[in-house]
Amino acid sequence: MAEAKKTAKATVKKPVAKAAEKVAAETTAKKVAAEATAKKTTAKTTETKTTAAKTTAAKKTTTRTAAAKTKKTAAVKENISIQFAGKEYTTEQLVKIAKDVWEFDLAKNPADFKEVQLYVKPEEAKAYYVINGTETGSFDI
Repeated sequence: MAEAKKTAKATVKKPVAKAAEKVAAETTAKKVAAEATAKKTTAKTTETKTTAAKTTAAKKTTTRTAAAKTKKTAAVKENISIQFAGKEYTTEQLVKIAKDVWEFDLAKNPADFKEVQLYVKPEEAKAYYVINGTETGSFDI
């Protein structure tokens, strides 16, 4: 009977050992799958962080560039005055006179006045103009 008990124990141990091996193999497979999923998630998170970092860097660069351009544009302010024979004219006053010549002397539409080039000759007390690249003339100052 002792031998029967040993044989019975051996018979029971074999299936239990096989079941334990099977459970261990399944657990290992699950761990490997979980690690692969974790790696994929980490890779996606890293990729997202990298993309976000690139986007943030691009925005900062664009903002800095725009700010630098704004500062450069705002830094230059022009104010030109011509003085001669006790008279003084600014560029704004000369352009206004040219617009008046365009509208009243030449009988043109003020909306058509797009561009003006002025040449001032103080020794002649005249300003010569070219309006819109075609109309030329002069006026006394």
